[in-house]
Amino acid sequence: MTETPTDDRQEPTTATDVAGVENRIDGGNAASSVGLEYEVVATPVLVIGAGAAGARVAIELADAGIEALVISKRDHGDAHTTWAAGGVNAALGTLDPEDDWTIHAADTLNEGHHLNDPEAVELTAKHMPDRIRELEAWGMPFDRTDDGEINQRYFGAQSYRRTCFIGDRTGEAMLETLIGRARELEVPYRENVMITRLLSDGRRVSGAVGFDMETGRGLLFRSNHVVLAAGGFSAFYRRHSSRDDENNGDAQALALEAGARLLDLEFVQFHPTGMVGDRYGEEWDGRLVTEAVRGEGGRLYNVDGERFMKRYSPDQMELDARDVVARAIAREVREGRGTDDGGVFLDVSHRDPNYVRDRLPSMVERFESLGVDITAEPMEVAPTAHYTMGGVDVDFRTGETGVDGLYAVGESVAGVHGANRLGGNSLAETVAIGKLVGEHVAGAVADGDRDPAVTDDQRALAEREFRALEGLAAADGDVAPRALLDELGELLWDHAGILRDEESLRGGLAELESLRDRTADVRVDGGLTSRSFEYVVDLSFSLTLAEALFRAALERTESRGAHYRTDHPETDPDWRVNLLVSVDEGELSIRRRGVAEPGEAVQDALEEGYELDYHHLE
Repeated sequence: MTETPTDDRQEPTTATDVAGVENRIDGGNAASSVGLEYEVVATPVLVIGAGAAGARVAIELADAGIEALVISKRDHGDAHTTWAAGGVNAALGTLDPEDDWTIHAADTLNEGHHLNDPEAVELTAKHMPDRIRELEAWGMPFDRTDDGEINQRYFGAQSYRRTCFIGDRTGEAMLETLIGRARELEVPYRENVMITRLLSDGRRVSGAVGFDMETGRGLLFRSNHVVLAAGGFSAFYRRHSSRDDENNGDAQALALEAGARLLDLEFVQFHPTGMVGDRYGEEWDGRLVTEAVRGEGGRLYNVDGERFMKRYSPDQMELDARDVVARAIAREVREGRGTDDGGVFLDVSHRDPNYVRDRLPSMVERFESLGVDITAEPMEVAPTAHYTMGGVDVDFRTGETGVDGLYAVGESVAGVHGANRLGGNSLAETVAIGKLVGEHVAGAVADGDRDPAVTDDQRALAEREFRALEGLAAADGDVAPRALLDELGELLWDHAGILRDEESLRGGLAELESLRDRTADVRVDGGLTSRSFEYVVDLSFSLTLAEALFRAALERTESRGAHYRTDHPETDPDWRVNLLVSVDEGELSIRRRGVAEPGEAVQDALEEGYELDYHHLE
């Protein structure tokens, strides 16, 4: 259904007014129009995000006979899941029969420094063997042992080999499998759609508003059940492993605006090995060199040729936790033992060249295209912003956010990973929790939800947003949004990066306010269908999350996992609490919440003290 809205003479808002938080992009001197045509789309369930988490939710809904429309900003099948290269965890015990789900859960809690939601961890670890078998049945082509079993490799900080893989393209293969299954079930989808606001009164959600990125046409999605599966917010750092137009905080900002709470935003994982160096070019700066390289025996060296992890972690070496290895590299560089481009060397050339080509085909191909043969010479690497442990606060059995009808899943949420994520657990969470959320939403859909009508209030809110988007698209200031995003990336990298302290964080907040003030002079070139307009919407989401991140990092006066305060370098047992972020009377509010204890079986595994012995790889 296509309709042209009437002029109700309300003053236009901006697309970035987050529940009253002062985070507006005014659009310069542009005037708003009321002539934007828009389409109304009704669906029982709307899934925002078409990566592994969103796809798994939709598959479960389809199996239950519930129609769900899946929408994404990119072409269908081109979600960020494809960038998860190294593997997915499940305690199958293929190579190490003594492994089981309780040890997987214990490793996850230890890596998360015991800020994880224990129930979420147990659900993920317990269900993953079944989810792997399910993916196998759907055609996922896992690498195999000589006996034909699903092969498993070491990943950092894991006690046993439990990471299942397809060379170094596991995420790509998983998404292809899930998309294939969704197509078999005829799950409807819509691509190249950007959501800018959820329809919400703060208590209940009733749909979403956005636009078609190819045509510029407005879109009003009417649904009583909305699932956020739109990723994290690591891409607003200068050096990051995502594409620039993904992981900008869409899901978290939308949820906050709708009345949900966010959790543990201070915890941003810096993967130890992102590409760095002039020889690779700016396009590849920060792009991930998969942990599979170290899982297959890759070694780290400084410019003096020293295998420096012997100094920081003599037992686990390169396969210690990601935060440990990332800080070790940062220290080597800071103390003058790094490369001219601020990196170190990762070398797998001691392994048989054919073995490297078999286990790391994508890495071999990528570096060959840049004139580097990783079977014979080292790669230059440095830490890169990779994953955000923080996100929307949810009940993991249901995906509920506390706002009726609004659910969240995948990297959009917080809880499974605590203060630092165990490598291989991101893909695991998407399918383990995605199935559970799908089951719950399917049971929550009532007869009246199957063809929801649009009320006058919902239409008025949507039309207000459309006018705001038109005004923003016509902004004619003198500041390019891409330039502001770049400045935000530098600001976060410098003030809220791997190493933090109060002075730097407060300085970053002050600079953030200055940057926000400059958004009043933003200029959009090309209207609603331009990359310039996409960037200005990304900027609005990123500014919201950046402020919340800074405030949470200031609040946590200790070092734990990926959050390292040089002015508070020790882990404080009194800080074993989660930080909840919400909007209170138009201002960001932070409060503490205690962490539950794991179940008896997992507690027993923790007390056993299982630990990776790196030297099995030597």
